[in-house]
Amino acid sequence: MVNRWFGKFLSFTFITSCLFIGIGIGTAIRMGKIQASDQPPKPAETLPILPPATEEQIFPDSITIQAVGDVIPGTNYPNYRLPGNKNQLIPKSVRKHLQRADILFGNFETSLTNYPYSSKDISKGQIFAFRSPPGYAKLFGDVGFNVFNIANNHAKDFGLVGFRDTVKNLAQVGIDTVGHKNQVLLLQANNVKVGMVGFAPYEYYNSIHDLKAAKALIVEAQTKADVVIVSMHAGAEGTGALRTQNQTEYFYGENRGNSVKFARAMIDMGADLVLGHGPHVPRAMEIYKGKLIAYSLGNFLGYRTLSTAAETGYSMILEVKLNQIGELVGGKIIPVHLDKQGIPHIDQRFRTVGLLRGLMGKDFPKTAVEINRQGEIVIADSEV
Repeated sequence: MVNRWFGKFLSFTFITSCLFIGIGIGTAIRMGKIQASDQPPKPAETLPILPPATEEQIFPDSITIQAVGDVIPGTNYPNYRLPGNKNQLIPKSVRKHLQRADILFGNFETSLTNYPYSSKDISKGQIFAFRSPPGYAKLFGDVGFNVFNIANNHAKDFGLVGFRDTVKNLAQVGIDTVGHKNQVLLLQANNVKVGMVGFAPYEYYNSIHDLKAAKALIVEAQTKADVVIVSMHAGAEGTGALRTQNQTEYFYGENRGNSVKFARAMIDMGADLVLGHGPHVPRAMEIYKGKLIAYSLGNFLGYRTLSTAAETGYSMILEVKLNQIGELVGGKIIPVHLDKQGIPHIDQRFRTVGLLRGLMGKDFPKTAVEINRQGEIVIADSEV
């Protein structure tokens, strides 16, 4: 009873106060003490409700990265296996898909040198050395490549002389190389600072076996760049190595590392994207802590050098869009297939897309990323 009475009292007091205020204002207006312009303004028109800001509106500066796998444009050692015209190595149908990247990346597995002496004994089984003409650097510059990884098992096929020639010849056409010992490669694209670090299972590069040193490089890259990308040469090779497993892999007795453990450790330290290569076949992808890991991009070009049988001929152009703080905005798989000579062609049958969908279902069934039948990368609502 008391509460209801008190409520009525407050209502009466409020109404009475309003009446007195209204009378006072009206009297003041009539006496000329308040001008019409001083009267309370009319209520403003209701503004339209705007849709939520898009990711691109919040982060207007974003970058598009395109990445391909292993690249060998033929060899003239120990015998001559080069095309009549080097421009046929990357057909126009493929080139037109490589024109929209801010950063175009590949794994370069040959030496651009005329140095005559190989550092390898190719008389032994399963040991190969590749050497390509220095003039071939222009082909890749014309196509639009910005960065080649050189932390792999073929970049030093012709020793330090061949290696330095390769780096020099690529630099002359505007292509940076990543994977040098203790190197953080810095790039600028669309007002976004990008840091890249390359790793391989060898001590003369940044080694995947030395996690402490690897983590320190990622921390350094973070202090210098907005987005950090890791290039990872790891894993066994061939059609028997399609599956991605969280364990150490060996190839002909060589420790090729645990690619899952290494890639996730790089994400833990702040990397935003991991690009894997080396197995010569495509492997599954996963989202780990919101970041994309592509465990192997397969072969991209292997003119009369790399096998194209079965899944070794399945290839891709991975296209990834990241915003200015390294978040995945979108992406897709552009399917490619290598012909018998190892030349890439856009695959209208989408075989690589089907392969990746199957591998991801087996190797990372709970990951928060899917690839639809059109090759688009779709982020799910939850992740492991």
